[in-house]
Amino acid sequence: MSFLAALQRHMDALSQLKGLESQIQQLADKVEDSIRKGGKVIFMGNGGSAADSQHLAAEFVVRYKKERPTLASIALTTDTSILTAHSNDYSYDTVFSRQMEALARPEDIVIGLSTSGNSANVIDAIKVAKEIGCYTYAWTGESGGKLLDIANSTLRMPSAETARIQEAHMVIGHWLCEAMDERFAG
Repeated sequence: MSFLAALQRHMDALSQLKGLESQIQQLADKVEDSIRKGGKVIFMGNGGSAADSQHLAAEFVVRYKKERPTLASIALTTDTSILTAHSNDYSYDTVFSRQMEALARPEDIVIGLSTSGNSANVIDAIKVAKEIGCYTYAWTGESGGKLLDIANSTLRMPSAETARIQEAHMVIGHWLCEAMDERFAG
């Protein structure tokens, strides 16, 4: 496959994000409301979604483009001691839910990234977050997987191709960072 053909698949998938505009705006409103109430944004995912979670949490805490106050955020994928101890002593399926029990508060927003929507550890953590009273988002591929019926809201990327889904997650994530810059700068 040529580079131009791959680029076209990327552009086709991203152009379909227009259909999610109202959901994405609602996400920004919920995140802003959470932060203004003293909450934080908790991100989690596996593999590439773990890296994306860390990237977005860093943009919130440090800054995206504009100088603004820090925005409380954490990725549950960064503490190797917790990840390995919990996975060794219990199960990888509950590695995020255990952290959720320790760190989440009702005013928080929890965002679980899972391209399939079927990651057991993300599903378990979303369930725990809802029990705590957090508002939960699942960022998935087009099917939504099991998370579709579990999270409060599901942003389903219009693709079944993992790479395109992850690219769309980052477009939305970067726009969310930019929106928070605008809302909290100055």
